[in-house]
Amino acid sequence: MKRSAFDTSEIKEKLVYYVLSVLRNETDPTDDRLKEIISEVIGIDQSTRELSLEDKRELAQSVFNSLRRLDVIEPLMEDPAITEIMVNGPDRIFYEKGGRLYKTDIKFKDAESLKTVISSFFANRNRPLNEANPISDLRLPDGSRANCVLPPVAPDGPIVTIRKFTGISHDIVTLIRQGFISEEAARFLCECVKNKKTVFLCGGTGSGKTTFLNTLSGFIPPDERVVTIEDSAELNLQGIDNLVRMEARLPGPDGSGEVNIGMMIRAALRMRPDRIIVGEVRGSESADMMHALNTGHRGSLSTGHANSCLEMLERLTGMCMAGSQLPFDAIMTQLSMGIDIMIHITRNRDGKRYVDEICSVLPSRGKEFSLKKLFINEGGEDCERVCSIEDLQQTCAYKG
Repeated sequence: MKRSAFDTSEIKEKLVYYVLSVLRNETDPTDDRLKEIISEVIGIDQSTRELSLEDKRELAQSVFNSLRRLDVIEPLMEDPAITEIMVNGPDRIFYEKGGRLYKTDIKFKDAESLKTVISSFFANRNRPLNEANPISDLRLPDGSRANCVLPPVAPDGPIVTIRKFTGISHDIVTLIRQGFISEEAARFLCECVKNKKTVFLCGGTGSGKTTFLNTLSGFIPPDERVVTIEDSAELNLQGIDNLVRMEARLPGPDGSGEVNIGMMIRAALRMRPDRIIVGEVRGSESADMMHALNTGHRGSLSTGHANSCLEMLERLTGMCMAGSQLPFDAIMTQLSMGIDIMIHITRNRDGKRYVDEICSVLPSRGKEFSLKKLFINEGGEDCERVCSIEDLQQTCAYKG
């Protein structure tokens, strides 16, 4: 007779306790060793005798997932079509698929069970997540990113957000076919990258900034030395032999050992880079990036969060002021000189992502930035040119 799901869940909870008891005598067991222990415990436990071989296999996998992986949401991690997973407490779990959000019927037993699973998952990867450190980020081996917030910061239960790395490398032709960008705009940006124009991409979370940055980096000449700087390594640059990758590091339990983006930008300047690619700027490190752009490192690329190209420049000004002693006017001037092209990417309500604005940055006028719109996409259909061919040719010409 097959047991009910309720009975199986009770067996699983008991087996997890037994396995943890055995693990006390083990020193850092591997995944294979953990699976052996789980199989041994299931083999001698009386409550599993009525289960079929297939049920025992599923139970063993479930126990393993709860100890080393993400328990009941592990099937969502294994689905290649799912791009994002959102856990808003033990019984409200959502995922993104094809640009749309869906709610699942998956549930954790309670908030404490979810907290135990997530804390173990982060601890297995040496990332602190506890009452002293209730907010933590984690990069998984496959490139996916996980963020977790524990109570009391999250009063409704632990919050987990996982942005999966799909492994799909979009080339420019694919993006054109998908309607992400028009062919004319794509050709223009490719020439800008080849001719060492500094390009800054902006948009909302999940709009496709990193994907497009990866795509544009494919047009960097292969004989250049490129340094990438990221808070969490996501970039996947191809075809560049002389590539240096750096990733930020959080402080240790005693508060020391932090390596932030600003520190890495300053270190990159001593590495003789032809280009510096900063995955995302979000704070005072913008000042270090601004100085780097104006010290002979043209052709650099970076991303940030904003609702438009103009708003991104204004945000950069505020962030630079937080990390620099320069006056407001000087920062505006340096940003106007250092950045050549601004790109804004959006995602509409249907989940479609597309470039909706490409602008060239002109010399600032007084206390205002001056932008010239080159391409716009107002309805999500196509990125249309709104300037002359001569303007494009002049904009993407080499600025050495």
